[in-house]
Amino acid sequence: MREALLICAIAFIATAAIGPAIIRYLRKMKFGQKILEIGPKWHMNKQNIPTMGGFMFIIGIAVAVAAGQLLTGGLQVSSLAILGLAVAYGAVGLVDDYAKIKKRENAGLTARQKLILQILVAAAFIVILFLQSEDGLPRIWMPFTDITFGLPWPVYIIFAAFVIVGADNAVNLTDGIDGLAAGVTLPVAVFFAAVGIIRGNIGVTIFAAALAGGLAGFLIYNFNPAKVFMGDTGSLFLGGAVAGLAFACDMPLILLLVGLVYIIETLSVILQVTYFKASGGKRLFKMAPIHHHFEMCGWGEKKIVLIFAGVTILLCALAYYGVITPMR
Repeated sequence: MREALLICAIAFIATAAIGPAIIRYLRKMKFGQKILEIGPKWHMNKQNIPTMGGFMFIIGIAVAVAAGQLLTGGLQVSSLAILGLAVAYGAVGLVDDYAKIKKRENAGLTARQKLILQILVAAAFIVILFLQSEDGLPRIWMPFTDITFGLPWPVYIIFAAFVIVGADNAVNLTDGIDGLAAGVTLPVAVFFAAVGIIRGNIGVTIFAAALAGGLAGFLIYNFNPAKVFMGDTGSLFLGGAVAGLAFACDMPLILLLVGLVYIIETLSVILQVTYFKASGGKRLFKMAPIHHHFEMCGWGEKKIVLIFAGVTILLCALAYYGVITPMR
């Protein structure tokens, strides 16, 4: 517990300390966000606010994870594997962000290009977990029970790739207003840190604690009114981080609870597009993802973030109960 708090503090301090320098650099390079004309009209005042600010918590988390290896007295492969997955997805986001900036519009990599890169990264992560696992067999834990079940490796790899890529894109969709993606992911990080502690999974504890600290430091600059956006660089990093933690704990199914906000955000887009096509142009929501629907209903950004984060805290508490119940 003491080491986890120290790692969290290191990530927080590192992220908060480098924040001003990162923001100045992004402004100097004119890496400003381009706002879609079809979005909420009041978002146009966010035009050219620096994006790609996810760099600040990526650096802070990496520093804290490295420190965690020293504090725990050994090489924790799982923490490095999760960091590698998240950084690789962050790199995909970086390419996407850079393409948007160069084209001067809110469109970067094609959906196909991004999907191929995400699948390749997910497969590499699963292979690394396999190589460092003790029994070499993939196991999946059922929440609220002491039941675990295995899957044949080909099936498991397909399942894992689907979940990891899905989670990554879901977190990316959640990043639509000031502080939302970071605010929702912070309690998820705290949940996994707690799970790592009670299960004795040092690697998970290190990374989750670093993630929590990095996001807390980033929110200083990203909470409404935001001084910087995380961009796809940050949101894809976070998606990989959350999915990586779930698989490192052998509990990908817990994402149905702790990641429910991400899932609802994604479903709102799918339902909107499907209904629009089926109804000949009618809309199910005023705008999707659903956080924009609430904006169009008159909710302020701070209210949306606090409610979505509050719901996630309650879901994480329920998930934690589901983890400790079979241990009693």
